[in-house]
Amino acid sequence: MDLKIKLEQLHQKVVGLKDQISTEEATKNAFVMPFIQILGYDIFNPTEVIPEHICDIGTKKGEKVDYVIKHNDEPIFIIECKHWKENADAHNSQLHRYYHVSKTRFGVLTNGIVYNFYTDLEKPNIMDEKPFFTINIEDLKDSSIKILESFTKKDYNLESILDSAEALKYIKAIRKEFEKEIETPSDELVKLLVSRFFEKHLTANRMVSFKEYTKKALTTSINESISFRLKSALSINEQIEKQEEGVKPAQPIDENNDSKIVTTEEELEGFQIVKAILREKIPSARIAHRDTLSYFGILLDDNNRKPICRLHFNTANKYLETFHNGKEAGEKVLLNNLDEIYNFKEELHKTLENYN
Repeated sequence: MDLKIKLEQLHQKVVGLKDQISTEEATKNAFVMPFIQILGYDIFNPTEVIPEHICDIGTKKGEKVDYVIKHNDEPIFIIECKHWKENADAHNSQLHRYYHVSKTRFGVLTNGIVYNFYTDLEKPNIMDEKPFFTINIEDLKDSSIKILESFTKKDYNLESILDSAEALKYIKAIRKEFEKEIETPSDELVKLLVSRFFEKHLTANRMVSFKEYTKKALTTSINESISFRLKSALSINEQIEKQEEGVKPAQPIDENNDSKIVTTEEELEGFQIVKAILREKIPSARIAHRDTLSYFGILLDDNNRKPICRLHFNTANKYLETFHNGKEAGEKVLLNNLDEIYNFKEELHKTLENYN
């Protein structure tokens, strides 16, 4: 099963169980061990996943790290766990000590929801103070999932991860500084930009004014860029829809012709993604599908009067049609890949609410 789908399912489990998880040990069993399994490691094989591994630190004997993960009989990363209510950033000094005496290149500090990945980019064998990569089970991003794939048993590659770790760390740092500049432009940035068109001396009063101008200029530029891209995408969708309408008449929701219908693997995979999203709200048994000549329909309670969405995968371009604004007001959006269905979680959940 796709890594993203497995992580989405873990997210659903976290949401459903976390209020009942009252201890650190329960957090490990309910959330962290399934996460390790998702990465492909056998939690029941003590030569691959070693719980409560002893890390003697100087005069302190018997110190234990929660998990050591091995690959090809070599330790590749250690995991230190905290209760899900604790801040995953608050205990890195403890992980720092374990990392120093371990033979691994990566340390993971987690509360079962947020996973912070550390390495030793600053000084060899000394864990950096800040993680180079973080993934949040409650806020999954495609870019983070792609990076996490490098830590799976199937795709683990030390050199590849180390090559990208430095870039990830500094891109994250630069982005953070950029966001700070947008919110509160620094004197240095204002002077840099203003000096290119304003020849007079920047007095204290003018600096205050230009800081405000800079903030508005940056915010407006970013917003207009986003708006332009959205309008371009909508325009393309409208053109494609008009072309399709000229070739093929609209079909009723319950159209069917069994002899000509072919259900593809992509349609079934899309159905599983929608199913994973909807299981946060309703039992999977209530989610049904019906394939037709022009679209693959996903229904509530197998009732064609309760369409949840349609997958239009029978043309060169693939579309998702949602009904969050009512079953008579379907909205089609272009999909570049199936994973983009996850971006429409709110619309799918709203559609369910409309039928209550």
